[in-house]
Amino acid sequence: MDVALVAKTLFIFAVIMLVFAPLMTWVERKQSALMQDRIGANRADIFGITAIGLIHPVADVIKMITKEDVIPAGAHRLLHTLCPLIAAVPAAISFAVIPYGGSYSAWGAHWSLVVADLDYGLLYVFAIGSIAAYGTVLAGWASNSNWGMLGSLRASAQMLSYEVAMGVSVLGIFMVFGSLRMTDIGVGQQETFRLLGFLEHLGWVAPGTRWVDWVTIPAWGIVLQPLGFFMFLAALMAENKRPPFDTPEGESEIVAGYFIEYSGMKFGLFFMAEWIEVVVIAGLMTALFLGGWSLPWISDQELIGWLSVPFGPNLANLLAMVVNVSVFFVKLCFMIWVQQILRWSLPRFRYDQVMHLGWKILLPLSLVNILVTAILILLVDELAS
Repeated sequence: MDVALVAKTLFIFAVIMLVFAPLMTWVERKQSALMQDRIGANRADIFGITAIGLIHPVADVIKMITKEDVIPAGAHRLLHTLCPLIAAVPAAISFAVIPYGGSYSAWGAHWSLVVADLDYGLLYVFAIGSIAAYGTVLAGWASNSNWGMLGSLRASAQMLSYEVAMGVSVLGIFMVFGSLRMTDIGVGQQETFRLLGFLEHLGWVAPGTRWVDWVTIPAWGIVLQPLGFFMFLAALMAENKRPPFDTPEGESEIVAGYFIEYSGMKFGLFFMAEWIEVVVIAGLMTALFLGGWSLPWISDQELIGWLSVPFGPNLANLLAMVVNVSVFFVKLCFMIWVQQILRWSLPRFRYDQVMHLGWKILLPLSLVNILVTAILILLVDELAS
């Protein structure tokens, strides 16, 4: 048994399933309260201790576990039971290919902080994520409910539509870094480039001019692909059916959509899948566009080299690992905050607006982004040669 693999798997499971997923209910309530000048969740308590509302996630779990599980008459019992799992499990295992740290060596051991370092990393996320669509689509049909069926039809059309824009919008990242492996993309973002370096190649200043080297920019995905960042984030949020893309649920239109006939922990699994996906989206955006686990202008080797002077190589690798993992999760929390800001700031789109955005705006812009990226890569290569 690979002890390191088991340890990394348990770490990710504990962080995502036992920390972030339960806390997302509290974050959603508290952030909306702050934005709307309210107090937020603060009633549930244990012996009078409310812990700023952190008891509410515990109360929610207890309520859902103890609530009666109802299967409506005429429903397909097997699929009605399996659909919440089909929706939740892919969300939970999508984080397996997202690196949350680099590679480290200490005391004769070597660690690479990613559960599965696949050559086709992001393609794995797309493939696994598409499976969750089956749980959403079948949930409404299996419930024998007109409202549920309507929600499933909306969800299937929306998720299939935005998978196209989602895949195309991130192609620019693959073109720039020349790899589908997410660890390679993370390492590539540790490079820097001279913002004014093009002046030398154009012959406007003499080669070796010092002031040209003064301004350097980290080669983060958001710097190299700013349009791709916003398009990919919008497509991911639409795939997750989060507001303002929550038309498959549409409480004011179709009551609750595809999970209208679900109760108890089955209902909880659908919601948990959405909250886990919020964390996965934040992890993807961090790994692809925000430099991953690295600090700006500081590569892993530079960080380990600086720490080796006072602490020695073994302890330096261990401290660098702690720093890098902390940086990754700080960035991840920032992206969760961004998603919550959008969730509570924008009103729900109409269904036709959701389809219009996906097919007539995001997809054409994604294709234009690929064309412009290809032209710029050719120009840079030509100037470099």
